Amino acid sequence: MIARGSAGALRAGGDSVREVENVPANDHLKADLLMVLVTLLAAAGWVFSLKALQGLPPLLFMGVRFLLAGLLLGTIGYGPLRRLDAAQRLRAAAVGVVMGVAMLCWIMGLFYATHVGVGAFITSLGVILAPLAGRFLFAVHVSRSTWAAAAVATAGLACLSLQKGGAVHFTSSDAFFLACAAGLAVHFNLNTRFAARIPVLPLTAVQLGMVGAMALLTSTLVERWPATIGGGTLGWLLASILIATSLRFFLQVKAQSMAPVSHAALVMTLEPVWTALVATVWLGERMSGVQLGGCALILCALLISRWHSIVRRPRHG
Repeated sequence: MIARGSAGALRAGGDSVREVENVPANDHLKADLLMVLVTLLAAAGWVFSLKALQGLPPLLFMGVRFLLAGLLLGTIGYGPLRRLDAAQRLRAAAVGVVMGVAMLCWIMGLFYATHVGVGAFITSLGVILAPLAGRFLFAVHVSRSTWAAAAVATAGLACLSLQKGGAVHFTSSDAFFLACAAGLAVHFNLNTRFAARIPVLPLTAVQLGMVGAMALLTSTLVERWPATIGGGTLGWLLASILIATSLRFFLQVKAQSMAPVSHAALVMTLEPVWTALVATVWLGERMSGVQLGGCALILCALLISRWHSIVRRPRHG
């Protein structure tokens, strides 16, 4: 996820986002490779989560996953976390609340999903919605390529919702994934504006902890917890905590601190592609021709939205 997955702390927002300057070329390469690894971990996280949901309620799973991941990173980075002042902690927690809303929508979408690959492409729309959210929240300029990308993405979304006979049917899962994309778009902007100067490790720990606390609180109110949890479910839960959450989010924020946001945003477009491939190989999912067309349109929209990043990509040597 971008979170998706991302889920994450991707500092995006069209032409309004600050670029990391004066960074050595080898750091740019390391950052790009790290971001590719992040997209692979994110894709694996979809399957880890889907497997864990076979034995755990969705909100309980998210609460345990993110709270423990936040505590783990907070323990590792206890020194920098202690040094945060009250204003920094408040900003990180507030942005974490927005991330929490997005991630709760994501897990409910996954819980009701009939097609993981389709959900990944819908969630990836957060990259396109981020500059539009920046326009709404902070009146920032939106490039023509972003508007064009939004139009292409809308056509792709329509294809994903097209059923046999030509009727358009938007499922509850699709709605949750789209709400997640919108939430992540807002999170991207707020994270850039209000939390960019907070060190990587404590920022990630606080935000993951907030997501976990929100999910656990909601779970206690609306879910029935299982009396026992099987060993297989625990294994998928641990994989989600250690690999798809703690490691993935830390590497993502780390990579974003090493290179321009244009690099990260461009590489992050790979996440839905990896997720769809993983779902095909691991889960045996298949897409119809219309769905494949919709995914292709969304991928094109992601690339269009990053067009300025492609043509302006720094050349070294």
